[in-house]
Amino acid sequence: MTTICLTGRHAHHDVYAAQCPCRAMLDLLANKWSALAIGALEDGPQRFGALQRLLQGVSPKVLTQTLRRLEDAGLLDRTVYPAVPLHVEYNLTALGHSAAVPLRLLRTWVEENIDNTTSAPL
Repeated sequence: MTTICLTGRHAHHDVYAAQCPCRAMLDLLANKWSALAIGALEDGPQRFGALQRLLQGVSPKVLTQTLRRLEDAGLLDRTVYPAVPLHVEYNLTALGHSAAVPLRLLRTWVEENIDNTTSAPL
């Protein structure tokens, strides 16, 4: 399936084409920690520590990298409040909220169907 590129940078978008920039976005959204971070931010802004507690098993380094990639892609905003200690919040942008919809469906599908798979991954 292809769509016309509205920015004029390409003739069309085709996620199956090796050189399409869609691949980078797909890679970002298909990442486990990205999908979980976006889900954790659906209900509103969160601080780093709260996100780390919600995303059990993520290291501070990986969470920082994930949040930076999501921010660079325009999916979330990082707001720094001048306080001691520094107060930083992460919040989904409108684009991030639109990406959250299919990711929520995917997370729900996984939770509802994991027991039906022939061999649940560890």
